[in-house]
Amino acid sequence: MISEKMTEKINDQIKHELFSGHLYLSMAAYCASIDLDGFANFFIVQEQEERFHAMKFFHYIIEQDKDVKVFGLDQPETEFASLEAVIDAAWKHEQKVTGLINSLMELAISENDFATQSLLKWFIDEQVEAYKLQ
Repeated sequence: MISEKMTEKINDQIKHELFSGHLYLSMAAYCASIDLDGFANFFIVQEQEERFHAMKFFHYIIEQDKDVKVFGLDQPETEFASLEAVIDAAWKHEQKVTGLINSLMELAISENDFATQSLLKWFIDEQVEAYKLQ
C-alpha cells in the first residue's frame, strides 16, 4: 500500500495531467483557428494521451485502496502569438511535467515504494517519447 504522502502527490499529478490536456486542447484550438489542421490534430491527440495518463494514475490510487481527490483546474493559456509560440509553450510544459514525474519517482525511491516505481517507469518512458516528438 502506498503512503498518504504518495497518495497526495499522485492526486496532484492527476490534476497536472488533466491541466496538460486542457492546455493541449487550447493549443489545438489556436492551430485550427489559423488553418493548421495537422497541428490541431496533433494537439488533440496529445490531449487524449494526457487524459489517459490521468486515468492511469486514477486507477492506480483506487487499486491501492486510497481515495482519489478531484481538484479544479487552472485556466490554460488561450492566446498565442504564433505557431512557434505554441511549440515553445508545449516544450516548456513537457519539461515541467518531466520534472513532476521525476519528483514522484524520487519520493517512491525514498519510500522504498516499488509498486509506484514500476508505475512511474512507464510514465518516464512516455516522457522520453514526448521529447522525441518535440
